[in-house]
Amino acid sequence: MRHIHATWAGLILLGMLLPPAQAEQDLPTFERPAYSPVLRQAEDWSGLSGLDTTATGDWFDRIKYVPLSGDGKVWASFGGQLRLRTETWSNFGFGPANDDTYLLSRLRLHGDLHIGENLRFFAEGKSALATDRDLPGGRRGLDVDELDLLQAFAELTVPLNEKLTLRVQGGRQMLLFSKQRLVSPLDWSNTMRSWDGVLATVSAEVWKVTGFWTRFAPIQKYEFNDSTDDDQLYGLYATGKCMDCDITFDAYWLGRDRDPLGEERHTIGGRIGGKLFSAFDYDLEGAYQFGDIGGLDIGAYMIASQFGYTFANCPAKPRLFLGVDYASGDDDPADGDSGTFSQLFPLGHAYLGYIDVVGRQNILDLSAGVSLTPFKKLTVSLTGHVFRRAEVNDALYNAGAAVVRAGAPGTSRDVGGEIDLVVKYKLDRHTLLMVGYSHFFPGRFIEQTGSSKDIDFVYTSIQFTF
Repeated sequence: MRHIHATWAGLILLGMLLPPAQAEQDLPTFERPAYSPVLRQAEDWSGLSGLDTTATGDWFDRIKYVPLSGDGKVWASFGGQLRLRTETWSNFGFGPANDDTYLLSRLRLHGDLHIGENLRFFAEGKSALATDRDLPGGRRGLDVDELDLLQAFAELTVPLNEKLTLRVQGGRQMLLFSKQRLVSPLDWSNTMRSWDGVLATVSAEVWKVTGFWTRFAPIQKYEFNDSTDDDQLYGLYATGKCMDCDITFDAYWLGRDRDPLGEERHTIGGRIGGKLFSAFDYDLEGAYQFGDIGGLDIGAYMIASQFGYTFANCPAKPRLFLGVDYASGDDDPADGDSGTFSQLFPLGHAYLGYIDVVGRQNILDLSAGVSLTPFKKLTVSLTGHVFRRAEVNDALYNAGAAVVRAGAPGTSRDVGGEIDLVVKYKLDRHTLLMVGYSHFFPGRFIEQTGSSKDIDFVYTSIQFTF
């Protein structure tokens, strides 16, 4: 409880320190970008050029556009994000007496230097800390990265013609592709993910294609995060939109080499999403994997989907949704093939339950839920999941791809169910409050293979972005 009080006290202190905003009608007009919660380099603050940033209605505008040359062609932008989150667990990992409450804190600070229209340098540091965590694993690499470099890259933009632009980024950076089912910086974790490498993106109106080669930089809690040749991620990712309809498309090839495992895995896939008749929305993604791992031939696949309907004319604008997620497992470990789908670097937390017991490997997930917007700044969502293993001989894997329980002939496919309640309140353009509760109901497979206590997870979060 003391952690929760400290979190709210921090928010109140921030509110007291900041001056009140000016009335909108008194402010100079410019196209203010929204704060990007994850990739801060996506923000463009050049619209502040030529304006008095002390009179634009937000104290932080003073540091969002800082001219460094008389003609304004060289300028800098600064910002950051502070997040505090309390987590309370009961029966973590299905174990009795695995109970604890602790506080996670994360500070991100960045600087963005623009030299003309074509050259840019971006750097971002982080400090992720945690109070004592008396659960299995203690303070993990997901929780603590005392002081490190999250991103540091140079970016060169080259116009190829009136419609084509080439952008090349080299250095340390976070990767985020589309719905983040396979490649994500994992913002939910306290420490996030980074890679060292090169990205080259060709953009043409509503289409863009990115080619990249990177090395993963694993978390070293109290030392600098060095990238390693042992884990390389590379590929091509194309995304675009239909110009005459509300449809988006993705197509990708992702390669991952992990030397310690003798793994060379290739993932080819695609996604389509959009709206129909303004009320229906849909999202479909599928991928197939091939290659080899430890002398075994890889043949695996996944299918993900969600369909929703929004009652826009009803109070709170309820959206009802249904989803089906399937990721293949290995039906015969002795046949010389590997059929277990690899989720790569996912944001599994967003799709397969907030408790993170289930990952996108050897799993069938049937989900349904409702989201509400009682008023503009408040959203509430409730989601239910039913989980079953795809193959009884394969394990249950968690969101980090670790084995939760090994599979065996004769064991049940029934993993269990989960409910997730999430409440978000956007206090202002800087401050986001979040409260959540999740409960996992163990199924027959969990009961057959060890401790099977129900899991409860409660969290509160405050995030301040500037």
